[in-house]
Amino acid sequence: MTRRRPPVRRRPRRPSKRQQQKDAQLIAFAVVAAAVIGLVVMVVNWLLAHWWVLLIAVVLAVLAGIGWLSNRRQQDRWEAVRAQALRYGLSQLDALHHAKFEEAVRDLMRRDGCQDAQRVGGGGDLAADVKATDPLGRRWVIQCKHRRNGARGSAVGTPDLQVLNGTARPVHGADVAVIVTNGRVTGPAVDFAKQQRLHVVDRQTLAVWASGSRPLWELLRAVPPPRRPTSLS
Repeated sequence: MTRRRPPVRRRPRRPSKRQQQKDAQLIAFAVVAAAVIGLVVMVVNWLLAHWWVLLIAVVLAVLAGIGWLSNRRQQDRWEAVRAQALRYGLSQLDALHHAKFEEAVRDLMRRDGCQDAQRVGGGGDLAADVKATDPLGRRWVIQCKHRRNGARGSAVGTPDLQVLNGTARPVHGADVAVIVTNGRVTGPAVDFAKQQRLHVVDRQTLAVWASGSRPLWELLRAVPPPRRPTSLS
C-alpha cells in the first residue's frame, strides 16, 4: 500500500505593500470623515443652542449682499455715463499703440450701444480685430489699421481689403464688414470696397465718429437693413 503524503501547509500570504497602503488610506479617510461628522454635529448643536448668532450672521450676509449690489449698480451707471461721453481726438488716436487703438474702436462701438463689443485682434485673428452686434441686430466685423504717423503713414491698399473680404462674412458671419484707419486709403481700395460691399472708415470719417456722438452706422452708406425690428428701426 502506498502511503499518503501529509498535506502541505501553506503559509498565509502577507498583504502586499500596495494593499497595506490602501488599507491605511481607508482607515485615515474613515478617521477624518468621523472627525468631520463629529465637528459638524457639534457646530449644529451649538448653533441650535445659540440661534441668535446664526440670525446675526444671516442679517450681516444680507446687508453685505445689498451693499455689493448697490456698488455694482453704481459702477454700471458710471460706466454708462463714461461710455456716453466718450470722445477721442485724432491726435489721441495717432499716439496710441495699435492694440490700444483696437480697444478704442471697441469702446466707441460700446458707446454706440453695442454691448457685446469685444476686441479679438491678435495672432491668427483672421482680419477681425473688433466684433460687435449693434442694437438693430447686425453683426459687425472690424479690421483696424493704425498708422503711427497718421495721414503721413503708409496708405491702406486693396490687399488689406481683400483679406477682410475673404474672412469677414464666410468665417466671422459679418453683416457689416469694416476697415478702420487713422491714416489714408488708396483710391483702388475704396473702389474695391464699394464693389464688394465693404465699408471704409478713413481718417476723416474716424474723426467725426470718435469726436461726436453719432453711431458709426449713421456715418456709413449702404449699411444692411436691421436683422430684427427694434425701437430704433
